[in-house]
Amino acid sequence: MTTMTMTAPASKTSPVPSYCRRVGAAALLVALADFLFYGQPVGITVFIFATVLAATVVAMHPSALSDGRVWLKPAALFVALLPLVENVSPLSLLVAVAALAVFALSLAGRLRGEPARIARQLSLFLVATPFRFARDFFRWRKAARELGQRRLQLTAIVVWIVPLTLGVVFLALFGAANPIIEHWLSLIDLHALLEKIEIARLIFWLIVLAGVWAFLRPRLPRFAFRVRRALPAAPIARPAKAEDILFGKAAILRALIVFNGLFAVQSALDATYLWGGVALPDGMTYAAYAHRGAYPLVATALLAAGFVLAALRSGSETSRDPLIRGLVYLWVTQNIALVISSMLRLDLYIDVYALTYLRIAAFIWMGLVAAGLALIVARIALQKSGEWLLSANLATLSATLYACCFVNFAATIANYNVDHSLEMTGKGVPLDIWHIRSLGPSALPALGRYFEHQKKTFPDRAVGDGPDAIAEFRYRTEQKNWHAWGFRDWRLLRTLDKHGALANPAVTEPYAPGR
Repeated sequence: MTTMTMTAPASKTSPVPSYCRRVGAAALLVALADFLFYGQPVGITVFIFATVLAATVVAMHPSALSDGRVWLKPAALFVALLPLVENVSPLSLLVAVAALAVFALSLAGRLRGEPARIARQLSLFLVATPFRFARDFFRWRKAARELGQRRLQLTAIVVWIVPLTLGVVFLALFGAANPIIEHWLSLIDLHALLEKIEIARLIFWLIVLAGVWAFLRPRLPRFAFRVRRALPAAPIARPAKAEDILFGKAAILRALIVFNGLFAVQSALDATYLWGGVALPDGMTYAAYAHRGAYPLVATALLAAGFVLAALRSGSETSRDPLIRGLVYLWVTQNIALVISSMLRLDLYIDVYALTYLRIAAFIWMGLVAAGLALIVARIALQKSGEWLLSANLATLSATLYACCFVNFAATIANYNVDHSLEMTGKGVPLDIWHIRSLGPSALPALGRYFEHQKKTFPDRAVGDGPDAIAEFRYRTEQKNWHAWGFRDWRLLRTLDKHGALANPAVTEPYAPGR
């Protein structure tokens, strides 16, 4: 009895400090987000906010600091946030949000397992993020009622009535007695302050509050586990005999022999026409040959990967057969060769029809497919599980996306298309100037090089660069706001200052180098 009476009060008051501390931290983060983002361009401010959010998450979990190797987590998070310093893009934001989520869950001790399991936990966390604050709020209200704290909010308001009322009275008296205080009070424009509170701004605050709250109180939703617990455990049925015949050892052996033969024919054709340089049939160009085969071959490789995973399940009879394993190795090797051939096809197509975002994405996607096929071979050779294969592919994808954050694809596309255009080389296709302009400020140096070449080649022809002058003027003006600073933009400004501006001197004179 004595123990019960002593522990009951502690349980009543335990939810209050934890929630109050997090609500206060969330309010400060909302205020910081309003200062950094609302009505401002995005840039280095995203990195600043992410760093402050990470520090606040650490403050919410002081017990995690007792671990001697805890510094590894902030160090890894800092590396993951570096793309925000380089450039703020959807990809760098995705990397940062995922890293912050993993960081918060790990500090809370709710992140366990291999990369594949962590990816599932991360997905659940991000799906539940918009609803976490509302759910916790109602749970806190329910817990307060159950613990007899129905008057908690009313009490918290009442205790401020006397201090605030008398404080206002004393302030009014001081204003009447002191002209300086009266002057200060006259500077407060309540109407102007109320006008600043807009509906859009309130919505922005609520969105930020819901977002940061999930990181301050990281939890994984329980509905997936409840559904799994509620479903009856179905007995594992033995596969039907028809399935054993269709996907048995004999069927898989014959399929691999047929598939290797077909792929050998395709590989021989590619080796003849693409690698060997043999002339194509009349009426067919290399561009048409490349465009026809680039994407279907990648689909073929994916289908082959699915067949291999299904045929050589871990621990199955077919996975232990040395002949089948050898045929699988040969077939996967041919698939990797076909993916490389697809990349060569795409390169030939780009030589004729220029470079775009989608074609760069296709290159990256083909590389990932080739890496995935190589990992399938490693999984079979090392006798690893499907969980290992999924984790290895996720690690490869994560490393690729992280590296892409530091690549200026807009500048790459602009430089390639300008340098390989008909105007610059005398062969190829004419430069699509509007496509280059659509790439944004990163294309300005390439455009400047293009216009300079045109003026030297055709001195008597007027080469207009008015839209580009306006674009550079606006870009330089925006970069004068420190909120928009980024390492990539800093390098771009230095390049523009070093090699000369596109804009008309009369327009950009205040920004000319040396002024």
